[in-house]
Amino acid sequence: MKIPIYQVDAFSDTLFAGNPAAVCPLQNWLDDDLMQNIAAENNLSETAFLVSNGTTIGIRWFTPLAEVELCGHATLAAACVLFDHLSFPGNTILFQSTHRGQLTVTKRADFLELNFPADQPELSLPPDGLIDAIGKRPLEVWKGRTDYLLLYASPEDISDIRPNFEALKAVKARGLIVTAPGYECDFVSRFFAPAVGVNEDPVTGSAHTTLTPFWAHRLNQLSFEAVQLSLRGGYLKCTLAGDRVLIAGRATTYLVGEIFIN
Repeated sequence: MKIPIYQVDAFSDTLFAGNPAAVCPLQNWLDDDLMQNIAAENNLSETAFLVSNGTTIGIRWFTPLAEVELCGHATLAAACVLFDHLSFPGNTILFQSTHRGQLTVTKRADFLELNFPADQPELSLPPDGLIDAIGKRPLEVWKGRTDYLLLYASPEDISDIRPNFEALKAVKARGLIVTAPGYECDFVSRFFAPAVGVNEDPVTGSAHTTLTPFWAHRLNQLSFEAVQLSLRGGYLKCTLAGDRVLIAGRATTYLVGEIFIN
C-alpha cells in the first residue's frame, strides 16, 4: 500500500521556519494504530490524515504519542495541500473533526484563514509542580479547555523560559502556553506539550484559540498580530469573532512523497 505524504511549513512564507506538519490524504481511514505509527515515524509535532466525505473533508491529527482534539498548524498545512496540490475548487474548505465539529479554512489572497471555536480561559490556581516545571513564576495562571496559560510581563520573560520537560509531563494538561505583550506585535507566546510528545511546538494554532479571547479582554480589542517566539518562529493574524477565532497564516510546501506500507 502506498500513501501520499506532504510536509508543509505552516505559519511561514519561507522554508525552514514556522511549524512543519505532515499531511496524508487517504481514500478511507486507516486503523488508529497504523496512523499513530505513521505519526511516530514522521516525528513531527503533528501529522494530519484526511478523508473526503463528499461535501466535507474528514480530518484527524496525531502527535508522535497521541491523537489530539484540535490542531491549527496541521489544518493550515492540510488546506495548503488541498489548494496547491490536489486542485480543491473554490476558496473555502469545510473540515469535519471528531471532537471539535466543523472547521473551515478560507483562502484570502496569500493567507489561509482558520475558523476555529474560541476557548475562554478562566483564572486558576497553578496545579502542583507547574511553577517549578516552568522555572519562572508568572503574574497570573489561567486554565483553558486543554491547556494552562501563564502570563508574564515581557517578551524577554518568554524567551528566557527553560522548562523542565520531564517535570512538565506530570502536569495534567495537554500543554502549557506562556505569553506576554509584544513590542512590534500585540502579544508573543511559546507552547510546551511534552505529555503528548512535543517538548516545544514551533507555532501552535490551537493555542491561539485560547490566547485570542484572553488578550481580547485584556487589551479591549478584537484583532491581533501575534508572534510565537520558538527557534523557528511564526507569525499569525488573529481575530475574535463571537464564539469563534479566525487565525490566518501562510504555508510553504517542503516535501511531496509516498509512504510504503507492507
